[in-house]
Amino acid sequence: MARYPSHNDVLPRLRRIEGQIRGIGRMVESGRYCIDIIQQLTAARRALDQATLKVMKGHINGCVSEAIRRQDGERKIAELMDTIHRFVK
Repeated sequence: MARYPSHNDVLPRLRRIEGQIRGIGRMVESGRYCIDIIQQLTAARRALDQATLKVMKGHINGCVSEAIRRQDGERKIAELMDTIHRFVK
C-alpha cells in the first residue's frame, strides 16, 4: 500500500483525537454533565470524519487515479464507492 502526503497530516490528527477520547473518558469517570460529554463525543466524531475524508482524498488522488491511468479503474472505483457507502451509512 502506497503512502500519500495525506498520511503525514492524518497521524497528528489521530493523536489529537486519541487525546480527546481519553479526555472524554475522564469526563465520564468524574461524573460530568451528560450534555457536556455528548458535545465532546460529537466533536470527536466530527474529527474522525474529517480524518477519514483526508485519507479518502489521498486514496482518490493516489490509488484510484493511478488505477484509472492504467486503464484498470473500475475495480478501484467500485471499492471506493463501497467504502463511501459505509462511511455515510
